[in-house]
Amino acid sequence: MKQEGVIVLGASGHAKVVIELLRASGQRVDYCVGSSDSPQTCLGVPVLRGDEHLQHLQESGYHKTFVAIGSNALRQRLARAVREAGFDLVNAISPTALISPTARLGVGIAIMAGVVINAESVIEDLAIINTGATIDHDCWIRRAAHIAPQCALAGNVNVSEAAFLGIGCKVIPGIEIGEGATIGAGGVVVSNIPAGALAVGIPARVIKTMTKL
Repeated sequence: MKQEGVIVLGASGHAKVVIELLRASGQRVDYCVGSSDSPQTCLGVPVLRGDEHLQHLQESGYHKTFVAIGSNALRQRLARAVREAGFDLVNAISPTALISPTARLGVGIAIMAGVVINAESVIEDLAIINTGATIDHDCWIRRAAHIAPQCALAGNVNVSEAAFLGIGCKVIPGIEIGEGATIGAGGVVVSNIPAGALAVGIPARVIKTMTKL
């Protein structure tokens, strides 16, 4: 028999926010799947320790999952695994978010309270748009990117796959942030940032480039 409850992968602070988002949008969370050191419950939701529980849940009729993992790389790997296992990814979107009707949204995305997403922006699969962030018109937030709380992106900003913008970042119009790049908290981005770079400061300057994404 098909079960309509959502299975949340993760049992940490990020999972707590996701559980409340799902509940606020009328979805039921039946279980979390965590690691061996996870708590027994997460916001009252039973936590099953170990990924092996996913097969049993699927056999019991569960088909909806949300990957509530903050790490961009790990979130992508787990999402790939659950999709290959036959699960569907759902979205966790706050009812207080203001999202343009012309924006395009992927699956497995988290959009937190107070977010604004303006006209014709694109939010790809597994992206996180965190609390109070603003995404102006024609932005493109690629797969598994994470826009931290209180970031502000002006129009036509392209944030590439698995990039991370730390809390309170600001980005001027037309900027491209490369795949796997990280912008430190409070950074103000006024020029393009290459793939794999760590950029910090006002204006944000590259201080390190990872050799492998």
